[in-house]
Amino acid sequence: MTPALDLSSVSLWRWDPEHQRERHLLRDVDWTVRPGEHWALLGANGAGKTTLMNVAGAVHHPSAGTADVLGSRLGRVDLRELRTRIGLVEARAARAFRQRMTAEQVVLTGATASIALRRDRIGAAERERARGLLARFGCGDKTDRPYDECSQGERQRILLARALMRRPALLLLDEPATGLDLPGREALLAAVATIAAEEPATATVTVTHHVEELPSSTTHALLLRDGAVVAAGPAHETIASGPLSECFGTPVVVDRLGGRWLARAEAAW
Repeated sequence: MTPALDLSSVSLWRWDPEHQRERHLLRDVDWTVRPGEHWALLGANGAGKTTLMNVAGAVHHPSAGTADVLGSRLGRVDLRELRTRIGLVEARAARAFRQRMTAEQVVLTGATASIALRRDRIGAAERERARGLLARFGCGDKTDRPYDECSQGERQRILLARALMRRPALLLLDEPATGLDLPGREALLAAVATIAAEEPATATVTVTHHVEELPSSTTHALLLRDGAVVAAGPAHETIASGPLSECFGTPVVVDRLGGRWLARAEAAW
């Protein structure tokens, strides 16, 4: 099967005008994400997670190396068209929708990969899928509620439903639990975990600083430090004390409880 992501020796740099030199944001990243795999992308602030997600989301070309996204080589394909095949959930997207747009209408915009509601391109099948996704993620009773009146946790689950409208082969979750309270976080992670069963061909990548924000469906992890890969592979091998200690540059102790991870940093003094 064609990988959802296939990156080979990917590096990316930008000119730093302050220091008058090139600044390397990614260094020789090799990464393959296959259909049905659920990856965590972990690293400290400035490790390169956002930059790598921009490559995975067909936003940025690499400066060197090759990046194939959903079978298309970046640099040889229309990025705008490719992005319509990728689902994305990020907290800042909430500000993009018009006030008084209902939860269902927000989800329906995902059918046309637009922030506007294209009623001329939405039919009964799209409405049925939108309502089914809202129900699946515990928001079935929010269909007609204005989106801006929903709680932050509900908004994130509504955005998750929106991202799945077109049945994307690749779903990117960029710190989806940021700012959520404990019940909101747990409801979101439970919703994400259902994707493995309900959308078995979809590959996911979840970016977070905290392993506690990873769903139990996580199968693999990639750890970044200073733009380079520290570890990549099955979750039980990578989301562990040794690799995470190297990733964050400080002693980290990792435990697992009920299929979820817990981590704490030990004082270095």
